[in-house]
Amino acid sequence: MSLFNRLLNLLKIKKVETTPYWLKITTKVPNCIYYFGPFDSPLEAKALQAGYIEDLMGENAQGIYVELEQCSAPEELTVCQDQDIF
Repeated sequence: MSLFNRLLNLLKIKKVETTPYWLKITTKVPNCIYYFGPFDSPLEAKALQAGYIEDLMGENAQGIYVELEQCSAPEELTVCQDQDIF
């Protein structure tokens, strides 16, 4: 259960079901797209964004670009054009 959902439970607030949010992080090196989520709100996604970027930087990723999308779950969480990444 996400921190956001636990807070809602503590406050006894009913959550309205909506399409989840996903962070789409694209890197130039390696040439990959990473999806992180799902998140219940943009605020929750933004609060966790720095940790994902830090992890990618720790793996020497370069050219990091972040987008927030409200969509269904992606088919794959990691999509790489460089064949020797995994």
